[in-house]
Amino acid sequence: MSHLRRLAPLLLILAALALAYALGLQHQLSWAALAAHQAALRTWVQTEPLATAAIYVAVYALAVAASFPGAIWITITGGLMFGTAWGAALAVTGSTSGAILLFFAARSALGPFLERRAGRLIDRVRPGLQRDGFLYVLALRLIPVVPFWLINLAAALSGVRFSHFVAATVIGIIPAVTVFASIGAGLGSVLAAGQTPDLTVIFSPAVLLPLLGLAALSLLPVAWRHWGGKNA
Repeated sequence: MSHLRRLAPLLLILAALALAYALGLQHQLSWAALAAHQAALRTWVQTEPLATAAIYVAVYALAVAASFPGAIWITITGGLMFGTAWGAALAVTGSTSGAILLFFAARSALGPFLERRAGRLIDRVRPGLQRDGFLYVLALRLIPVVPFWLINLAAALSGVRFSHFVAATVIGIIPAVTVFASIGAGLGSVLAAGQTPDLTVIFSPAVLLPLLGLAALSLLPVAWRHWGGKNA
């Protein structure tokens, strides 16, 4: 019974993911769908701003917790609905909330199994991850090519402290989230002109290189501790 209780959060997340695919929600993630619904979305924000913001955060959190592959589209939609600043802030809130849900679900469901199967390995790496987990997670969050769900699971199962995980997630996702929210904020005129935004802007040198630079800088204390200790 206790084993099933530990698995329950993860099973609920998997069930939500299966339901989303069964309902065909993945087909709603398109420029055509945004163009068709943008007027209604903006009307909801104007008439019920607080309720719409709360629903947006909840939907984002559930999508991230279920690892549904549509976070970029939800972020862009947030920019379209709320503008760059508020869209980014709500997206960070929803994304972090979903990451926390998945973090606890994975740790409660898979943590004991991993301890039994790889206890010695975990004991060796846990001190470093508990000390530098914030820096590792921050570096990975800053790199937009690393799958978000993979970082959530890796942090949960490798012993990263919860407070470090949350802080690194909030700080690390702000740059990319702000870029996509700004794309959404200017989406109305683009769609009205029959065009589609270029999402590869996040991989352009002007955006990607500074993010990679920040990721590298965040790991400098780890490298210094490692190499400095050897040379001392």
